[in-house]
Amino acid sequence: MPITTTQQQHAIMRRLFNGRVAASVVFILLALGLVIMRLYWLQITDHAHYTTLSTENRLRLLPRPPARGEIADRNGILLAENIPSIDLFIFPDKVKNLEETTEQLSQVIPISDDDRSRFDKLKKRHRRFERVPIRTGLNQQEMAKFAVKRHRFQGVDMGITLRRFYPYGELTAHVVGYIGRINERELESIDQAAYSGTSHIGKTGLERYYEDQLHGEVGIQKVEMDATSHIMRVIETQPPVNGKDIKLHFDIELQRIAMDGLGEHSGAVVAIDIKSGGILVLASKPGFDANLFVDGISFKDYDALRENPETPLYNRTIHGRYPPGSTIKPFLALAGLERGNVTANQTIWCPGHYNIKGSRRKFRDWKKSGHGTTNLYKAIEQSCDVYFYNLAYSMGIDNMHDYLSQFRFGQKTGADMPNETGAVLPSIEWKKKRYNKAWLPGDTVNAGIGQGYVLVSPLQLAYATAVLAGDGKLLPPRLASHIDDISTALADSDIPRIEKKNPLHWEQVIQGMSQVVEAPRGTAKRIRSKSYRIAGKTGTAQVVSMKQNENYDAEKLAKEKHDHALFVAFAPTDDPQIAVAVIVEHGGHGGSTAAPIARQIMDAFLLEESVETEQQVSSEEITEKEKTEEENAQQESDSAESGERRNDE
Repeated sequence: MPITTTQQQHAIMRRLFNGRVAASVVFILLALGLVIMRLYWLQITDHAHYTTLSTENRLRLLPRPPARGEIADRNGILLAENIPSIDLFIFPDKVKNLEETTEQLSQVIPISDDDRSRFDKLKKRHRRFERVPIRTGLNQQEMAKFAVKRHRFQGVDMGITLRRFYPYGELTAHVVGYIGRINERELESIDQAAYSGTSHIGKTGLERYYEDQLHGEVGIQKVEMDATSHIMRVIETQPPVNGKDIKLHFDIELQRIAMDGLGEHSGAVVAIDIKSGGILVLASKPGFDANLFVDGISFKDYDALRENPETPLYNRTIHGRYPPGSTIKPFLALAGLERGNVTANQTIWCPGHYNIKGSRRKFRDWKKSGHGTTNLYKAIEQSCDVYFYNLAYSMGIDNMHDYLSQFRFGQKTGADMPNETGAVLPSIEWKKKRYNKAWLPGDTVNAGIGQGYVLVSPLQLAYATAVLAGDGKLLPPRLASHIDDISTALADSDIPRIEKKNPLHWEQVIQGMSQVVEAPRGTAKRIRSKSYRIAGKTGTAQVVSMKQNENYDAEKLAKEKHDHALFVAFAPTDDPQIAVAVIVEHGGHGGSTAAPIARQIMDAFLLEESVETEQQVSSEEITEKEKTEEENAQQESDSAESGERRNDE
């Protein structure tokens, strides 16, 4: 029977349907095969890799910052310590609107613009789930106010941290220095792994110099976290290694005496223990409160410090560069003796001025009538300029440079402080390189009284005095005496010495320095002690130049143009223990302004009784006749100091 059209159409549709079903089955089977292959790859072939990734997402290693080492003076008094601080933190991942929350917080406790700015910077350095401080150092009243309204602030809480604190503020700011938050420039140079979890680093002073020792080693905490990066449990902890404590040679009470002694003047005082090389005093005035910098100083406070004409941020003890004036004369005298240019008893005639051969130019002595017949002892005792003009000229600047550089003039002393200046000890080659000019004979003459191009730091002056008193031993000046329980002292065999041609020459110079204090005409006779003998030298560093025939009159000059007063000394002369250098800016006379400060420090170091007691006893025992003689001698010695001035050519 013939097939109808309808039957043909059904057959065609059935074949078409069966084809589509077959194609679908094949597609499904292929897709299923691919899925199975992928599952096989993930679960079997690459199982170890994805297991590691999963574990890393769930388990994390978090840093545990160490406690910073503390710094104490020679008597164990803490100068830099860690104290608990109650801080206010925000967890950014728990706060919907940071700006609104911060504004509401500021209505409960004070939050300054500086606090907000610091928070914004720190937030960028932290992970979102980590807490970020918005306010530090809450007082009890602020803590109570927040505690009452804590329920209103989700994602905000108080916490305890260790905060660096400097209990003596201005007294130790230039010595201990301070720490501050790590900035972008420092992030590029430090080992970031070593500073994981740490926000502060030493910026200045000992905090910077001994950063590696004070910082410690970061610990590790292995924790399990949930999908929102919150800690579920602590699995393992490797505790941090706290920083090492540092004990100093430095004495806070001697430092206080130095700062008080400077009074209203700016200046610097350095005292060194001659036996150990330890720095006992490193006073730079004015100072500042180092605590301002710990959590970030405000723009207002920083501008006030930076714009202060007295430059309180400037550490005069190691960065200051001053003409040494007549304090350089004992070292020049020793150079002349050791080189054979002069003998101690050899005399010259001082008419009150000095002429370079072939020149009509006069270099004046402070005493217009002259000192007459003068040997080395008298030249040091009465600060005869003409004697040292002549000695310097006969030696020549390069010979002066070569000998004085042995005392570390013109170079760093090696003290454990950052960025110490080398100052300037000139030579013919130095002037050529620095100014592209020839050295002149007048330059040498001026250098002979510590003027002209010669510049020193207060630390260099104190160190050179300690070397002179310490038999030429070049003990490096150190602030730190122990790091933890380990001494920083060098073995005696490792300490270099200045080679002496004749030990008698050193004794002769010291005798001259002793007469500065002990002799009736000495320029520092007013600080004589009945308990021990002092060897010293006064000096004046000019601030403004004077013309050939012009006289210096302090009363006609503004204070900032007055001469600087200088004094160097050591004591006792028969068994030297302490060397001191004092520079009083615009203080005038070294004998009347700077020397008494040195005397107070030496008394406090060497004697049990107070300075005032001994000075009072000394003054009571002076007769009226002695008072008159002392006043006349002192007027002359003051004139000596005020006359120690550079002669301009």
